Amino acid sequence: MPKQNPQNPHQLVLASASPRRLDLLGQIHIIPDQILPADSDETPHHQERPNDYALRMACEKALLVANQLAGARAGAFILAGDTVVAAGRRILPKAETEQQARDCLSILSGRRHRVYGGIALCLPDGSLRHRLLTSHVRFRRLSALDIDQYIDWGDWQGKAGGYAIQGLAARFVRAIDGSYSNIVGFSLYDVAAMLDAAGWRGADQLPSQTPPSA
Repeated sequence: MPKQNPQNPHQLVLASASPRRLDLLGQIHIIPDQILPADSDETPHHQERPNDYALRMACEKALLVANQLAGARAGAFILAGDTVVAAGRRILPKAETEQQARDCLSILSGRRHRVYGGIALCLPDGSLRHRLLTSHVRFRRLSALDIDQYIDWGDWQGKAGGYAIQGLAARFVRAIDGSYSNIVGFSLYDVAAMLDAAGWRGADQLPSQTPPSA
């Protein structure tokens, strides 16, 4: 259950286990009161488009955690996200094996691909707000040695599309069109805009509880 914080009634729960999303939020001084990863089935639907999949997963994660916390405490905001790397209409996996990573990098080599970021925010009144962002990334052509070295570095593990743009794969990126932070895990501009519009305020944004001195 969300921890009680009398200084901040605007509790924020991050429905993600991603350390990248947590780091991104910290970059703009958004500190979740609790991290509660959503245990959701991430299998794409038959012929589901990558953009639809990214938004659906973000919404499902937010709603799943909101349902888990229902009745536990009123007033929590639930924030969730999902990142999908797509080559055409193909959804590339979160690489769990070396072969998956190799396959992804071979597909992305020398071409432009899209990164979809779904963001979902459950409000304390139970309503759901969401956004979908698209960033375009162009890789240079990768040699067999490039791929072998990247696999050896291990920077691909658990990453959508088999790479992390904030890591060693940055050397492969020729151009980006769109939000960089969306590629990493969250479009910070859009997360901040959604929270502001929903009325969430962090502890450092609330009026001081200390009475003024005489």
